[in-house]
Amino acid sequence: MTDKILIIEDERDIALLIQTHMSELGLQSDICGNGQSGLDRATENDYQLVMLDIMLPDISGLDVCRQLRERKPLQAMMMLTSRSSETDRVLGLELGADDYLTKPFSVRELQARVRSQLRRVHCFEVLEQSMKTPQDAVICVGKLMVDDRCHKVTYDNSNIELTSTEFELLSFLGKHPDQVFSRTQLLDSVWGYHHSGYEHTVNSHINRLRNKLEHDVTSPQIIQTVWGVGYKLSSAGVA
Repeated sequence: MTDKILIIEDERDIALLIQTHMSELGLQSDICGNGQSGLDRATENDYQLVMLDIMLPDISGLDVCRQLRERKPLQAMMMLTSRSSETDRVLGLELGADDYLTKPFSVRELQARVRSQLRRVHCFEVLEQSMKTPQDAVICVGKLMVDDRCHKVTYDNSNIELTSTEFELLSFLGKHPDQVFSRTQLLDSVWGYHHSGYEHTVNSHINRLRNKLEHDVTSPQIIQTVWGVGYKLSSAGVA
């Protein structure tokens, strides 16, 4: 079955250009010219990826991202931003976007980012259909349990709701407790690419995980920063 993408972009020329580049990858895509119609269509239909601009004529892309994440927690989303709006990029990631791309962007990078997101989507589809045994599918580190089969996370017997990217990041760290990973390594291992200047993607997802797991985000014990190196999941922190 062909993957489908929803492009929420009010500049028609840009939307058509993106659609053309998606067709080059063999992908089907729909276009919506404003935030509300895009949100409605994304809610009512199944898309493997939603690409949305931040600046839309009615409700902003940030609002679309937040509302769609509430309605469809596992929906893959990529935000398109202007190069000067770093605050918007970080806020978009904090609200639930899986990735962002700055304008103007190259065709090759756009297509590479889309392929990376679709690989992640397909990995989760395979996991959902997998017949792996619980021993293979469940990661347990202290009070933290990550179940790849059910896409379920519990900490100290409480369910933790995560987006697909948050889940994959935590699962990766959980498979390597106490091992320190740089932002570059995490970009490569979890997002499937490395591109200088996109470390905010990692930082924002780490912050979101901390907000959901830590008792005190100002002094994180579970996902710790190793200054000058990167991040690790501390087995002592979840003991």
